[in-house]
Amino acid sequence: MTRIAGMAGNRGRNLLNIADRRPGGVEFAVVLTNTEDAPVLEAAAERGIPTEVVPLEDGMSRSEHEEAVLEALSDYEFDLVCLDGYMRILSDTFLESAPTTLNVHPALLPSFPGMDAWGDALEAGVSVTGCTVHVVTDATDAEGAVLESEVDAGPIVTQEPIPVYEGDDEEDLKERVLYEGEFRAYPRAVKWFAEGAVDVDLKAGTVSVDADVASTDSNDHNGLPARRLVSDDRADTLRYGENPHQDAAVYADYTCDEASVVHADQLNEGAKSLSYNNYNDADGALNLIKEFDEPAAAVIKHTNPAGCATADSVAEAYEKALSTDPMSAFGGIVALNRKCDAATAEQVIDSFKEVVVAPGYTDDALEVLLEKDNLRVLDVGELGERTERFTEKPLVGGRLVQERDLQSISVDDLEVVTEREPSDAELESMVFAWQTLKHVKSNGILFTKGTETVGVGMGQVSRVDAVRLAAMKADEHAEGKDAEGAVMASDAFFPFPDGIEEAAEAGIEAVVQPGGSVNDEDVIEAANEHGMAMAFTGQRSFRHD
Repeated sequence: MTRIAGMAGNRGRNLLNIADRRPGGVEFAVVLTNTEDAPVLEAAAERGIPTEVVPLEDGMSRSEHEEAVLEALSDYEFDLVCLDGYMRILSDTFLESAPTTLNVHPALLPSFPGMDAWGDALEAGVSVTGCTVHVVTDATDAEGAVLESEVDAGPIVTQEPIPVYEGDDEEDLKERVLYEGEFRAYPRAVKWFAEGAVDVDLKAGTVSVDADVASTDSNDHNGLPARRLVSDDRADTLRYGENPHQDAAVYADYTCDEASVVHADQLNEGAKSLSYNNYNDADGALNLIKEFDEPAAAVIKHTNPAGCATADSVAEAYEKALSTDPMSAFGGIVALNRKCDAATAEQVIDSFKEVVVAPGYTDDALEVLLEKDNLRVLDVGELGERTERFTEKPLVGGRLVQERDLQSISVDDLEVVTEREPSDAELESMVFAWQTLKHVKSNGILFTKGTETVGVGMGQVSRVDAVRLAAMKADEHAEGKDAEGAVMASDAFFPFPDGIEEAAEAGIEAVVQPGGSVNDEDVIEAANEHGMAMAFTGQRSFRHD
């Protein structure tokens, strides 16, 4: 365990934050100050941390005071010294006798190294400042006088950028640098030292950090960054969020090269702008149709596909997608992976839709679509390649980041496990179903015929219920099609044969699923009893948000 000697001049808020968070499992051996009434003393005592006071007495030289500090610390065992507002420049008298000493400065060094970093940043008119955690080095001459050019000049361990907004004053900026900058950077640096990930070379004036790299435990991935620094610009303030009582905005990453609804042109000028939910659903719809090389169409409702299909033309694909669940498609989002023509546009406006997304429109199609005042028409331009590598989900207190699910299967990837072999048509349908199912919320079940959906069971806590929902949708909501003879896809394995039994009752004749359950043999046996063909993909396709 790494033990810290903290040295503060006033409140010691960074030290207390580290004590409360214990990055890397650290503990404080002692907190020392040179001011008898420093608030940090009481706060440390409340946390059970021993405290020491070493006042600067009249006539005491720098080296004499530092020797007194070392004497006060001599009764404690510690591996790292952390300064926080300790208003004494340290010399080698202290630094050569103590372990590595860290300090945090409220600017991105070497910019604004002085005592008024916030004021200097505002006066300079910069748009970004921040904080720097660095190793403390001697900043005095042989007589103990301070060398201003050497203050805060030690090698940098880590930095944290903080934006400067129009209208900020020193207090605003100080607050943000402390609570959004220093409270991130200082614990990070301490954690690295606690993990033994830091190598300090004072002669070279450098710090290297093994942990501050893109790393992973597996060799079949490219790694995730140790830190994510994200800077997006607010593109628009939205009317509200998911609900009217929630404020919302959309932020844009202008380095993104991939076709995106954030960067799409809204062609019907004067129409109301996209809402929070519109952006979310349109993004989901666009991501789904990017899966296919053939002409494809999808209708999305609440980020789930109400229907999806590929066909020889985008108009035919849209007709098949819509017929899966026309009732749920009301008020939905339409996405196409080909230029929208007039024939498709006529179908789109036949019932109420919120948004249509496509890589272009013919003049005739636009003339049709723009007749609908409340239909937002988005042109995302050429679809091109999918370039964004990560997806992320904000959590309270952090965020989850993962590699995007870009898995794609072919017929050759399928492992047939039943007595009956799937037909060529069933194999084609399995591949289509698997690429579509990636975009259905888990637990997800998809019924397909050929390359069109006939029933979707999404977001269920029971896989059996997801099968029942897909069957109900296929038999009660689909127009001109049903579950009889369809292929069923499941985004995760069947833990028991009951899901297969429900599928057989609905008329399913072939199944594609990941496999991997301890009860796979029982599930396969159930499929054999019903004359079903079943293939395993060997990979799961969960989607929880």
